[in-house]
Amino acid sequence: MARYRIRHETLYSYERPVSFAPHRLLVRPRDSHAIRVVETSLTLSPPGGTRWTYDALGNSVCWFTPRGEARRLSIVSELTIARYPAPLSDPQVADPQTVTPIVYEAADRAVLAPFIEPVTEDRDGVLLKWLRGQVGGPQEPALEFLLRLNRTIHDTFEYRARDQGAAQEPAHTVALGAGTCRDFAWLMVEALRRLGYAARFVTGYLYSPALSSMRGAGATHAWSEVFMPDLGWIEFDPTNALAESADLIPVAVSRTPAEAAPVVGSIFGDGGASQLSVHVDVRPAESLPAAA
Repeated sequence: MARYRIRHETLYSYERPVSFAPHRLLVRPRDSHAIRVVETSLTLSPPGGTRWTYDALGNSVCWFTPRGEARRLSIVSELTIARYPAPLSDPQVADPQTVTPIVYEAADRAVLAPFIEPVTEDRDGVLLKWLRGQVGGPQEPALEFLLRLNRTIHDTFEYRARDQGAAQEPAHTVALGAGTCRDFAWLMVEALRRLGYAARFVTGYLYSPALSSMRGAGATHAWSEVFMPDLGWIEFDPTNALAESADLIPVAVSRTPAEAAPVVGSIFGDGGASQLSVHVDVRPAESLPAAA
């Protein structure tokens, strides 16, 4: 078991005062047998009302409505979590449904259907052509294929950090040969859906003792999950070629990247020029300085 302290600060700045509509915050990690939230605080400015709910996928959502007008909106989430790693260490899966092509039980398929159907278009067949080059022979163990695809994206695509903007269309990522973590995660999700896998998009945090050794550390991170018979949802991070790694700290899962944005909201009024800054710090709880 490891304990981590996470500080996630989001700051919106405006040239002129504005008022705010309700904002949807996805900043609390998902409690599970692998992660336990030990301590949490949320500092909001300007102050306002908050309401906590779970969405349809079990993500913990805070609805925040700032009061009055202001030129700055600050959202600071501070967490201490306990992480119980469960590494993917050559599991012996005897289920014949876990070879290519993958087959889900009827009961599972009824639940997984929204995550099997692709969302994006591929009008020119760019994504499909690339995907055909990745598929192995018939009866290839699905887990071997998933690990290979995860590694291929890491090895053959150029990582380019991009703090803002939506995830690229997967076909565009293939054509460009480059992207950031959310682009690679979305590429893997949509590629696997075209092969009949249930896959979903994940956002959260990435811990690395050496920030330079991990792509996407020091900011919010994105990866994919794939549902496997006998194994359940398995994490794959194509940005860093990780699978079921203790370094991944999930906050939200979704069908599309837009649904997993950490902060979503709108303003009233003409704020003029605006600026967004986001800073994430993840470190072992034991390394934190003692309180004064």
